[in-house]
Amino acid sequence: MRPAHIALAALVAAVWGVNFVVIEIGLDHFPPLLFSALRFLVAALPAVFLVGRPKVAWKWIVGVGLVLGVAKFGLLFTGMDLGAPAGLSSLVLQVQAVFTALFAFAALGERPGRVKLAGMAVALAGIGVAAVDEGGSGPLAGFALVIAAAACWGVSNVLTRKAAPPDALNFMVWVSTVPVLPLLALSLLLEGPERDLAALRGLDWTGAGVIVYVAWITTVFGFGAWGRLLRRYPASSVAPFSLLVPVFGMSSAALFLGESVSPLRWCAAALLVGGVALTSFRRRAVEAPEARVPVPTPTPSGGAAR
Repeated sequence: MRPAHIALAALVAAVWGVNFVVIEIGLDHFPPLLFSALRFLVAALPAVFLVGRPKVAWKWIVGVGLVLGVAKFGLLFTGMDLGAPAGLSSLVLQVQAVFTALFAFAALGERPGRVKLAGMAVALAGIGVAAVDEGGSGPLAGFALVIAAAACWGVSNVLTRKAAPPDALNFMVWVSTVPVLPLLALSLLLEGPERDLAALRGLDWTGAGVIVYVAWITTVFGFGAWGRLLRRYPASSVAPFSLLVPVFGMSSAALFLGESVSPLRWCAAALLVGGVALTSFRRRAVEAPEARVPVPTPTPSGGAAR
C-alpha cells in the first residue's frame, strides 16, 4: 500500500475508535434508540440523493438495515447507556469476527480451518477475561448487550457477503435509510415520547456535533474511504488496520473520559485482538493473489462505523 493509503486506513481506524467516545457523549444528550435513529437519518440524508440508485437487490438492503441498523446499533447504544464503558465496548465488539465465522459456516458452508478455530478460542477467552473484569467493576447487562450487538454484526456481515455490493458507500447509505422508522417507533414505545421530545428540544451544539460525527464522519467518510481502499487493494492488506480500532477506542476513552484500563482488561485486549487476527487474516495471507477478491463488509465503527 502507498504511504498515503496507509495513513488513510489508520485515519479511518482512528475515526471509528474515537467514535465510541463520541457515542458516550451523545448518550448524555439523547436516549439510545432515538440517538441511533438520528444517526441513520443524518447519514442517509442528503447522501441518498447523491450516491445513485441501489446496486444490489432491496432484500439485502432491508435485511442488513434491520440486522445492522436496528438490532446491532440499537443493542450497542443501549448497552453503553446501561453502563458498558466506551473503551471496553470498542474492544468487545471485535468478537463479531468470531460470530461472522460461525454464521458463515452455518449459512454459507465455510468450514473454518485449525488456525481459525484456534483464533476463535483465543478471542472467546479474551471475552471471558473481559467479563470477569467488568463483573467486578460494572454492570454485566450492558456488557451482555454489546456481545449481542457483535452477534448481530456477524449476521449482517454474512448478509453483506451474500449481497456482494460493488460500491460500499452506496450500499451503506441505502442501508442507512432502513433503520430510521423502526428505531423511531421503538424509541417512542420503549423510551417514551416525553423523553424523546425533551431531548430534541434541548438540542445544543454539542448534541448536533455528535450526530454529525457519528453520521457523516464515521459512516459516510469512514465507509467511503474504507470501500475505496478495498477496491484498490486486497482485503488481506486493508482489513488488519481494523485491529487498530480498539487501540484508538481504549486510549481515547482513557484520555477524554478518564476510563481506567485494568491489568485484566489489557489481558483481555491482547487475547481478543490476537484471536481476531488469527480468525480474520491468517487464511487470506496464504491465498493466491487472484483469489483475494475484496468483499466489502461492515467494519468496526461503533458505527457502521463501527
